Amino acid sequence: MTEADAALDRILIGELTTPVDPRLHTLVTQILGIARPLGVLFYGSGLRQFDPEGLFDFYIVLERLSDWPASPAAMLANHLLPPNVFYAEHEIDGQVLRAKIAVLTMQQLRAGASPRSTDTTLWARFCQPVRLVWVRNPEAADTLLSVIRSCVTTAAGWAARLEEGAHPPEKWWEALFRRTYRAELRVEQSARGSVIMQGQDARYAALTRPAWQSAGLAFDETGGCVAPRLSKAQRLRAGRRWERMAHKGRWRNVARLIKAAFTFKNGAAYLAWKIERHSGFVLKLSPFEARHPLICLPRLLWRARVIFLSGMEG
Repeated sequence: MTEADAALDRILIGELTTPVDPRLHTLVTQILGIARPLGVLFYGSGLRQFDPEGLFDFYIVLERLSDWPASPAAMLANHLLPPNVFYAEHEIDGQVLRAKIAVLTMQQLRAGASPRSTDTTLWARFCQPVRLVWVRNPEAADTLLSVIRSCVTTAAGWAARLEEGAHPPEKWWEALFRRTYRAELRVEQSARGSVIMQGQDARYAALTRPAWQSAGLAFDETGGCVAPRLSKAQRLRAGRRWERMAHKGRWRNVARLIKAAFTFKNGAAYLAWKIERHSGFVLKLSPFEARHPLICLPRLLWRARVIFLSGMEG
């Protein structure tokens, strides 16, 4: 391990082991049941600000796909286009907590963290602050740490190659997040990248130099600004590769949305919660609708339309 890797690990270990609200540990235990994955990673807006009325994002990392209960079709879908996603809600201490959970293997996570990956989805998420809220054993924790470090160095490498000039360290990351949001065809505006950075400037500034060193990038420093030493040819090659990745990424995320229509477990309950959270109206589900959301989707969407229209009229 290099000195740069060790410097990154000191920061990342501190983040991974930072305590979270105890209710989230209870929620994760309820979600896992008897399953014993390698680990569970917690990230996203629920990490940045705990909101018991919001949605918490978790990634369940498996040793193999068969370690998680799923139909053969769902397992095949997760093999071809990871991750599979499902929604869960559990009452914890009198409060219903809700979660969106993605499931994938360590091999898939490691591939997505690599600088050779053509998919921005994983490294762009896990270069951000993350907590390890459940882990099987110390060996699994060490492996997850190394993959999170790879996400940081991959992200930092792209940040260096896609922008020019000399900037404060945190500005390289802000520009990168704007690009990843566009590349992933996210519903949020690209300004969301600035939201991710809020209150985290010091964190990203501390990561920049060791991450570039770990990625094998030399750089210059002047007056609080840093500039990687890259030739015009290197930047042009990176820019062309990024455009290809972004084009594929948009289509890949469309494919993921289509796949989710068939594999998003408890999707009807998720839809009902979203409608109630954003409109105040309750979309009550029959037991059949809750079990068969895809079959009932036209009816659910029509009922949702009536709810929104009545809300506007009232």
